[in-house]
Amino acid sequence: MRVLVAYGSKMGGTAEMAEWVAEGLRGTGHEAEVVDGKECKSVDGYEAVIVGGGLYANRWAKGARRFVKRHRWDLVDLPVWGFSSGPLNHDTAEADIPPTDPVEAYLNSVGARGHITFGGRLVEDPGWFPASSMSEEMAGDWRDRTAVVGWATGIGDELRTIAARSSG
Repeated sequence: MRVLVAYGSKMGGTAEMAEWVAEGLRGTGHEAEVVDGKECKSVDGYEAVIVGGGLYANRWAKGARRFVKRHRWDLVDLPVWGFSSGPLNHDTAEADIPPTDPVEAYLNSVGARGHITFGGRLVEDPGWFPASSMSEEMAGDWRDRTAVVGWATGIGDELRTIAARSSG
């Protein structure tokens, strides 16, 4: 299947995670294209979509929000999953963290099949407030590439099942 991985990212950490998602999908035999959600003009030709965003004040980064708003009516006809990147600690390794209310509303509007929250990354001195003041004490990287690729691999396996049902 051809899968679109759309993301919203301010500092590049979630963009990199979107590439890891594509890696997991490709490992299960799917074609995966990664696109900044702000730049995606169409979902035509894709058979599934994964959308992810960095969390800022409990909301996805603008690219993810804009992507869902712009393509809402097309997304309801596709299998869709979502991911968030944000907690600046190891909480996601210890327990599932549900989507924030605003993210859940976006996912519900397109009938998403699932969501996962992964740890985030905060670089030292990101250059914008309030992240700059936060980075003095909280800079670090809590993203787990193995977990991201593993989650995407599970979706890839599910998509193979969906494709097999629709072809036979």
